[in-house]
Amino acid sequence: MKKVLFTGAATALVTPFKEDGTIDFDAFGRIIEFQINGGIDAVVVCGTTGEGSTLSDEEHKQLIRYCVKAVNGRVPVIAGTGSNDTNYGIALSKFAESEGVDGLLVITPYYNKTTQKGLIRHFYSLADSVDIPCILYNVPSRTGVNIQPATYLELSKHENIIAFKEANGNIADITKTMSLVGDNLTLYSGDDDQIVPLLSVGGKGVISVLSNIFPGEVHKLCQEFFNGNIKGSCDIQFKYLDLINALFCEVNPIPVKTALGYLGVCSDRMRMPLVEMEEANRERLIKALESVRN
Repeated sequence: MKKVLFTGAATALVTPFKEDGTIDFDAFGRIIEFQINGGIDAVVVCGTTGEGSTLSDEEHKQLIRYCVKAVNGRVPVIAGTGSNDTNYGIALSKFAESEGVDGLLVITPYYNKTTQKGLIRHFYSLADSVDIPCILYNVPSRTGVNIQPATYLELSKHENIIAFKEANGNIADITKTMSLVGDNLTLYSGDDDQIVPLLSVGGKGVISVLSNIFPGEVHKLCQEFFNGNIKGSCDIQFKYLDLINALFCEVNPIPVKTALGYLGVCSDRMRMPLVEMEEANRERLIKALESVRN
């Protein structure tokens, strides 16, 4: 059995920006402390929720370096280093390893895409370049590429590929994958509305957007399941379902940044082409948020 990088809830951290568009590292530090104090089990820096695709190379590296130092070993730090350019992904992964991250989150190539054979070569090349654990990230709604169960089986043979974050929404395919890979890959949900279902087929946790707001609750949802209190876990899943749906009524991370801005955690500023929420959707989001805060 391969190493399990974390069990429970990891937060896909947002990247806060100042009004001039630069990274607000003071706010980022407060966000990290809020997460750790809230009981989160791991953090992900520079992922999709962190707007990694619009960060410059230098900003990407600054955030990874800052996050590792701020966390200071209290929870695992996972860096988003995936790219549709294999060579750049390798370079960024090597940098993240040199800065002391505990693992990497590597997304499928997007836009130029590739075949299943290309996915295997791409991920093997990334995993060969480092000596730390790699989590594959499958989100075909954003990338246009889906990792097939048979491809997961082949990828599971690499010693550094230890887990996958699955957001394809296809429970049947995920179940098939789990039946094939056994203990060679750890499953993490990539969808907050499917945490309990994926735990039920052997998942070890979630890489969450919701936990930007409620880290303790997402941690508790997972722990209740692991403790055998399935009803308690489901109750938490159901309690936050309307908010989860609102957090994805527009493309992530627009809603979660809007929510954090509303709560005064950080600015709701995003990088173009992301823009402010439509007013009707914002009202829906705030209503859902207030309903679970009371």
